[in-house]
Amino acid sequence: MITIFNPEEQKWPIKVWLENEEQMGEDCLQQAKNLANLPFLHQWVVLMPDTHSGYGMPIGGVIACEKVIIPNAVGVDIGCGMSFVQTNIPVERLIEIETPNGKLAQAIAGDILRNIPTGFEHHKKKQQCESVTRFLDGMTPEEKETMPQELMKELDDAAYQVGTLGSGNHFIELQTDDQGKLGIMLHSGSRNLGFKICHYFNDLAKELNKKDQSPVPPEWDLAYFSTESDLGKLYLRWMKLAMDFAEENRNQMMEKVLDTVRLWVKKYAGINHVNLSDAVHCHHNYAALEEHYGKAVWVHRKGAIRAGAGEMGIIPGAMGTYSYLVRGKGNPESFLSCSHGAGRRMSRLDAREQFSVQDTILDLRALGVFLAKAKRTDVGTESRFAYKAIDFVLSQELDLVEPVRRLKTVAVVKG
Repeated sequence: MITIFNPEEQKWPIKVWLENEEQMGEDCLQQAKNLANLPFLHQWVVLMPDTHSGYGMPIGGVIACEKVIIPNAVGVDIGCGMSFVQTNIPVERLIEIETPNGKLAQAIAGDILRNIPTGFEHHKKKQQCESVTRFLDGMTPEEKETMPQELMKELDDAAYQVGTLGSGNHFIELQTDDQGKLGIMLHSGSRNLGFKICHYFNDLAKELNKKDQSPVPPEWDLAYFSTESDLGKLYLRWMKLAMDFAEENRNQMMEKVLDTVRLWVKKYAGINHVNLSDAVHCHHNYAALEEHYGKAVWVHRKGAIRAGAGEMGIIPGAMGTYSYLVRGKGNPESFLSCSHGAGRRMSRLDAREQFSVQDTILDLRALGVFLAKAKRTDVGTESRFAYKAIDFVLSQELDLVEPVRRLKTVAVVKG
């Protein structure tokens, strides 16, 4: 870990879990310096080893703020995160057994793709969505009338989007641990609901900051609310909804994936009972009120997970590589946080130009990975070479987490 602190340029230090500034990138460093000059920051800025530039705040960044919430420091995909469950299924059977749809692992991935909407697709019929139902049930009739109506309209669409994967770096993977047993991991968020919530409140915050002549320059894209204001409280309420929706979204997909796995392994592998264990769930785009260094502060984790002492987390690598289950060490310097993945080392545009569809598919094939993806024209943006090496990322944060299980991609479903 290095500390960047130039009193002539910064009010607060920047603690980076990397070897040197050059590993960050200029844009990321500048965004970190902007954060380090926020008047309501607590202690310092934290950057994880997977950090890279984002909107306003670097992805892989963590800040603690006193009585302030920043929509762009939570991110546009509020509640985005990971889920994992371990099974007792021998992966060898999935790779060896032939079905009319290819190897068993390939057939399972293809069936998941057919039954879980990906990309911009959604369900044709309304799905049960308990997070939205609870949110609406918690409102008075007066509140339903005064709530932002453009967001209220999104609640109806959410019932079609819950249990859907999305696109970009979101995935569902069949994985093998070092004992050769099948694990299932998925990565998704709050879909369009969280996106709309972030943009709606970020626009309001920009208007409010301009009106109040905020000391934070608008070009930093770090518009904020006081958490004691009506708008701040309203954002926190909608942020919590997006987090609950994202968790429900992942839970619904996991249940469908498990049903699919059970069906196929019973039919082709003769496995009638699938045991589940070691379930892990974690958000990596959110804010939470926590106590750090003697103060109650709003910890913003944007592309970072909580890693309190003994807490389990998931740090995924790029498709075709390794992912890890980790146990937090509760390091206070990182505000009990660690990285959320390998982290991009190049933009999607650069990756698309450098890694062709054919080269990426051939690379996965050489690794023995089955790919299930409806639209393959953008597969190069998710090439493993567009990401940092996951083992390097982990090596930089061994004071934050202890790796407890290594998992390798067997088949991957992408949006």
